[in-house]
Amino acid sequence: MTNNGLYKNIDSYIRSSRPEFEDKLAALVETPSVSSDPGALPDIRRCGELAAQYLRDLGIKAEPIPTPGNPVVMGSIVNSQKYPTVTIYNHLDVQPADASEWKNKAPFTFHKVGDRYEGRGTTDDKGPALAAMLAVRYAVENGLPLNFKFIWELEEEIGSPHFEYFVKRNKGHLITDSILVSDTIWISRKQPAVAYGLRGLQGFLFKLETHSKDVHSGLVGGAARNPIGELAQVISQCYDARTGKVKIPGFYEDVVPPTKDELNNFVNSGFTSKGYMKAHELKSLRPNLKTEADVLKAFMAAPTFEVHGITGGYTGPGVKTIVPYHAEAKISTRLVPHQRPAKIAKLVKDFVKEINPDVKVEAIQSLEPFSGDFEGAYADAARVAMKFAFGKEPAFTREGGSIGAVVTMQKHLRAPITFLGLSLPEHGYHAKNENFDWGQAAGGIKMFVKYFEEIAKLK
Repeated sequence: MTNNGLYKNIDSYIRSSRPEFEDKLAALVETPSVSSDPGALPDIRRCGELAAQYLRDLGIKAEPIPTPGNPVVMGSIVNSQKYPTVTIYNHLDVQPADASEWKNKAPFTFHKVGDRYEGRGTTDDKGPALAAMLAVRYAVENGLPLNFKFIWELEEEIGSPHFEYFVKRNKGHLITDSILVSDTIWISRKQPAVAYGLRGLQGFLFKLETHSKDVHSGLVGGAARNPIGELAQVISQCYDARTGKVKIPGFYEDVVPPTKDELNNFVNSGFTSKGYMKAHELKSLRPNLKTEADVLKAFMAAPTFEVHGITGGYTGPGVKTIVPYHAEAKISTRLVPHQRPAKIAKLVKDFVKEINPDVKVEAIQSLEPFSGDFEGAYADAARVAMKFAFGKEPAFTREGGSIGAVVTMQKHLRAPITFLGLSLPEHGYHAKNENFDWGQAAGGIKMFVKYFEEIAKLK
């Protein structure tokens, strides 16, 4: 089949698929698949069944595969044993949502405003998953010489704790020539971007209990230890909160800075500090980030130490003059390629023990960093596909976030992994008023089809 034949009807196909895309996205959004909430398990299972049915409607063999945690939806369509196989990974679980932050709309109710789709999960990652699915249908109907497999996970937002269990027990069904992931973010709407690296993660709980109950500060203040104050002091010795610089000896030992070519790609991604701050509603940036390259390195290619919350004591209205007995800090470190979570966990534990041996440090939620290729046949296919659909060659960047399943697939499936994301900073990943838009979905369908055509030539 010639290129002209393949793309002759693609625009009309995309237009005609829009109502279906919107109906399916609405049904998925209104299934609140919050993987961090144990009470949401019925909705998680319902989401898995719904997603499997969507694939079956396309003639794809699909079913939710149980794990000790949430199920994983697995599907496949084998057109010929002679064809190469591409596996498409997305996730359908979502972050929690505080309804009070959503501007008079319920986060798990689908809202369409012009070309904009609003609701939790629209961009992360249900909208991109459906765009890939509709592209597969077009590719199959038009005879592209490929086999397709789907992996739709329902635990990505909690670090994919049972994904390796799924992969190990289904490895024979998951053999593939390449993997496509659509769960990444462009730096700017004006400039397509292909990610090739992900930061890893090591989470921590810092806990300190200094007495048995909250006590009156008029009776014990000045004599009793204050666990909140002590935890704050420990944290301040771990890192400089203004610059983000980590003070723990050995923390940066394995960090490899980005090359000049990598940094040039980052800078050419369409990034501006002003646009970045606007998209994420930041009032200011850290004072040591003097240039746009500094900002890009900080969230793409440097490790972090972040405090996500401190609990303990009285948090109601007014002041209750007690000395709390217990405090806990929730902390994470984002890690770059060559850093190992286990090593970082030991460094942090040893450092805190030396400062304050009464603070208990628990290492939780560990994810390895990922580093892929921004050169070679699959990168070239991504470059061609992005330009075909969106009119510009993409910049190759790294993602500041983590996708635990990617490292597991790299380890066990041993196939090239390509990221073709569709989300934008203004779409609100993990934030209030999350949204997606038809322009990105429509362009995404065309991009995926072109990518499929390109990789079909590689075997």
